[in-house]
Amino acid sequence: MSTVTISAQDINKLRQMTGAGMMDCRKALTETNGDFEAAIDWLRKQGQKVAAKRSDREAKEGVVIAKTTFDNKTGIIICVSCETDFVSKNADFVAFAQTIADAAVNNNVNSLDELNNSTASGSKVSDLVNDKLAAIGEKIGITKFERVDAPYVSSYIHGTYRIGVLVGLNKEAAEAGRDVAMQIAALSPVAVDAASVPANIISREKDIALEQLKNDPKMAGKPADMLDKIAAGKLNAFFKEHTLLQQAFVKDSGKTVADYLKSVNSDLTVTEFKRVALG
Repeated sequence: MSTVTISAQDINKLRQMTGAGMMDCRKALTETNGDFEAAIDWLRKQGQKVAAKRSDREAKEGVVIAKTTFDNKTGIIICVSCETDFVSKNADFVAFAQTIADAAVNNNVNSLDELNNSTASGSKVSDLVNDKLAAIGEKIGITKFERVDAPYVSSYIHGTYRIGVLVGLNKEAAEAGRDVAMQIAALSPVAVDAASVPANIISREKDIALEQLKNDPKMAGKPADMLDKIAAGKLNAFFKEHTLLQQAFVKDSGKTVADYLKSVNSDLTVTEFKRVALG
């Protein structure tokens, strides 16, 4: 029995995250003691095709900047967060975020801590952030930092600075890099390929697949080894949909992203990518 009070606000939040019905969201939160991540998995285990949006986004409003060094060997993404879209859409705030991104690139920083301790326009970045906070009267901060190093890095900013993407390629291919970055922005893959999917994601997806099968009346009485094979097939379908190189290429659905890259250059591939989005 749940020891956590499930509020209407909690139920609505889960509905917004998943698109599931109100009663299903209430039951999912009750069954998982109010744990939103576990509630999403609970819904999926019941066979629901939920949106499964993860709650790992760090800022409701703000500006995401992605940019590369002049030689395209390094790319950096930062998110400068704020409280309201009124501030995030202000040209001065966007210019401030660009200044921070320039500092990250110019100082060749490797982490958020390094960025805060670096300098821009003769001042410490953390001091600039505090000054901006005092000037606009909203809580702001650099809430996300990502870096990619590769033989060639492409950057892409989607929309009004709401999604930033970096794509590392094994060789120079500017147009292909932009195409793939747009793919990542649109479809948000979890990894480059099946081999690079984190073990915890594989474990979770396999567990969900097995629970779906156990809850399917048509699977009643089927041997465990058969269920394992079907679950493995579901896992392969997950890889096809959620890993970059296996995804259908958005500009030509008859090709995978890997096929598209090979059509540009037989040896061309993605070494790494990063995607940061406001939520």
